Amino acid sequence: MSMRVHRPSAPWALLVLLLAATRVEAQTQGPTRLAILQAEDRRAPTPRDVAIIRAGLHSGDADTAIVAVRALGRLERPALVNDILPALKHPVAEVRAEGANALAQAAAGWKTPPPAGALESIVRALDARLDAEGDVNVRAVICQALGRLPYRSAAEAEAAAHTLLEEYGRHTAVPDRLGVAAAFEALVRRQHKVWSPRADPIAALVDLTTVRPAEAASAARVRRLALEALITAGAADIAVVRRTAQDPDAQVRRLAMRAAGASTTARKTDDPDADAGGDAPGLWPIVKAGLADDVPMVRLEAVRSVRSVAGDNACAALVSAVKDRDTHVDLVALDQLAQCGSSADAVATLERTVDDTSIADAPRGWHRAAHALVALASADRARASAALPRFVGSSIWPLRMYAARAAGVVGDRSVLERLAADKDDNVCEAALDGLVKIAGHADDGVYVAALARRGHQVQRAAAAALAGTDSRDAAVAALKAALQRLIEENADNSHDARAAISDTLAKLGAAVAPAKAHDAAPSAAPMSDLNADDLRRLASPRAQVTIRGVGTFDLALFTKDAPATVLRFIRLAESGYYNGLTFHRIVPNFVIQGGSPGANEYIGDSPFMRDEVGLWPHVRGAVGISTRGRDTGDAQIFIDTVDNPRLDHEYTVFGQVLNGIDIVDRILEGDVIERIQIIP
Repeated sequence: MSMRVHRPSAPWALLVLLLAATRVEAQTQGPTRLAILQAEDRRAPTPRDVAIIRAGLHSGDADTAIVAVRALGRLERPALVNDILPALKHPVAEVRAEGANALAQAAAGWKTPPPAGALESIVRALDARLDAEGDVNVRAVICQALGRLPYRSAAEAEAAAHTLLEEYGRHTAVPDRLGVAAAFEALVRRQHKVWSPRADPIAALVDLTTVRPAEAASAARVRRLALEALITAGAADIAVVRRTAQDPDAQVRRLAMRAAGASTTARKTDDPDADAGGDAPGLWPIVKAGLADDVPMVRLEAVRSVRSVAGDNACAALVSAVKDRDTHVDLVALDQLAQCGSSADAVATLERTVDDTSIADAPRGWHRAAHALVALASADRARASAALPRFVGSSIWPLRMYAARAAGVVGDRSVLERLAADKDDNVCEAALDGLVKIAGHADDGVYVAALARRGHQVQRAAAAALAGTDSRDAAVAALKAALQRLIEENADNSHDARAAISDTLAKLGAAVAPAKAHDAAPSAAPMSDLNADDLRRLASPRAQVTIRGVGTFDLALFTKDAPATVLRFIRLAESGYYNGLTFHRIVPNFVIQGGSPGANEYIGDSPFMRDEVGLWPHVRGAVGISTRGRDTGDAQIFIDTVDNPRLDHEYTVFGQVLNGIDIVDRILEGDVIERIQIIP
C-alpha cells in the first residue's frame, strides 16, 4: 500500500525544504555527527562539548554541517551567534536555511529584551543574505527568522515589517509568499505589546488571503497564516471575513469563523446588506452558513463564535448545533449552552442530556452527559445540583471528575469534600480546585490530607491551596514531608509539584533549599542514549497507532531531525509503555494529547527529554512532545488537529500523520492506545 504524508497545500517552502533535508533513504551516521548529537544531548555544558559542535560546522559533509548548526541554535545561547553566522554563506542551501533558523533560535535565549544593539548583527546578516539568496526555500526561512526575533521596540519591529514588505514586492512564488506570511504571523503575535502593523502590512496581509485560482491548493497555508496575522492584529474586517468564509480550504474557512467571533474590526460595517438582527451586523449570516459547512472543524469554530455575533438568535442556534453528526461539535455546542440560562429550550436540552445516561457506562459514551452537567451548573444551578448525586457515585472516574467541576460551579462544598477523597487523583485534583474557590482556607485540612497522595497534580494543587493558610504548623509539616518523598523518588516530572511546594513553603516563611539540581531546573545530564546502531537501524521508521474501538493511523518519524525524541519514543513503544494509556486531553481545533500513566499533564515517563525544535511546522497532523517548559518532555505526545503556528519553534515535532487523519479526528477524551507498532 502506498503511503502519503497528510500535509496541507504541498508544495510549500518549509515542507519542501525539510523533505529535502530528511531523505527517506538510510543515512550513515559518522562518528563526528554522532559526537555532535551526543554533545547536544548533554546540552553542551562544557567548552569541549561546544568545541565538538563547532567542529562540525567545518565538515565537508553537508549533513554533518546541518546537524552542527542546528545544534548550536537549539542551545539557545546568544553568545554562539557569531559561530552560526558563517552558515548563511554555506554552498549548500539546506545548511543556509538551518543557519537562518538557528540564528533566530539562538536569539530566543534572551529571555528578557536583548541589550541595545545586540540584535543588529543578526538582522544585518539576515537582510544581506535575503538580498543575495537565490534559493526560494532559503528566502522563506530567512523571512521567518526575521519575523520571530525578540525585538525591543516598535521601531525595530517596524523595520522588520519594512524588510518583509520589500521581499513581498520582489518575489511572487508560493514559497516566498509563505515565508512572508509566516513571518508576519510571528511578528504580529510576538510584538503585539510594542507594535501594531500599519496600513501597508495590513494591505499586504489582506492580499495574501486572496485565492489565486491556479494555486488555490498549493497556497492554502499562505492564506491561513495571513488570516491568523490579521486576526491577531484585530484587522480582519467584514470584507475579509466574508471572502475567506468562502475559501476552498477548510482551515481558512475555520479561521474566518474565528475572525467573525473575535475581531472588533469586523463588527464595524457600512454594508447595506448587513443583517441587523444580531449583535454584530453582517456577521451572523456568515457564521450561520458556517454552522452548515460540510467540514466539522468549520462548524465547530462557528459554534464558538455564535454568542459573539448572533444576538437573540444565539441560544436557539446552539440548541440546533447539539447532536451534530460530529461528536466534538456536539460537545462544544453543549459547553456553549452554559451561558443560556435564560433560554428554556437550552436548559431543557442540557437537562435531557444529563438525564440520558443510557450509554454513560460505555467507554465512549460518558462525554455528552459530563459536558452537559458542567454547562447546566452555570445555566441552572438548582437542576445541576439535583443531578449531581448520580454522577458522584458513578463507577466511571471521568464522570466523577466532571461532577467535581460542576460542584465547583454550583458551590456544593459537601460534594467537593467527598470527591477530594476519591480514589482517583484526577477527581481529587478537580475537587481541590473547586474547594479553593468556594471554601478557601476553611478546608485546609483537606488540602493537608491531599499532600499525602501520590499524584503530582494533586500535590501541586494542594500545595498551592495552602498558600496563606492560618494553620501554618500543620501545613509546613505536611509540605516538607511531601517534598521529601518527591526528592527521594527523584523523578524529573515531579518538578511542578516540587516547585509549588517550595513556593508555598517560602510564602509561609519555611523555605528549604533544593536538594538536587533538578529541583530548580532540568538536569544538564544526557537525556537519552544515542548510539550509531539505533540511528542507522531507525533512519526512516514509521509507527502504527491503534486506538481501541476507533481505528488505526500511521506516523512517519523524523529520526534525522529529532533523533533523541524519536529513539526515546520508539524504545518506549517497543517496550509496550504506551499500551493501555489514553489520550486524556482533547482540545477541539487545537491538539489531542496522551501517553500519561496518570491520564493528566503532570505524570509521564521520567527522566526529562530535551527539546529538538526545528523547521517542520506545527501543521495539521504534526506529532509533538508535550512539555511544561524547556527540556521538560516526559514522553507525552500530542497531535495537531489544525495548523498551530504559535507552537512553531517552541515544541518538538518528531513525526507527521501519514494516513488515518480521520481516525485522529474521531479520538475522544479517555480513548485508549491499544498499541503502537514500530516499523523500521
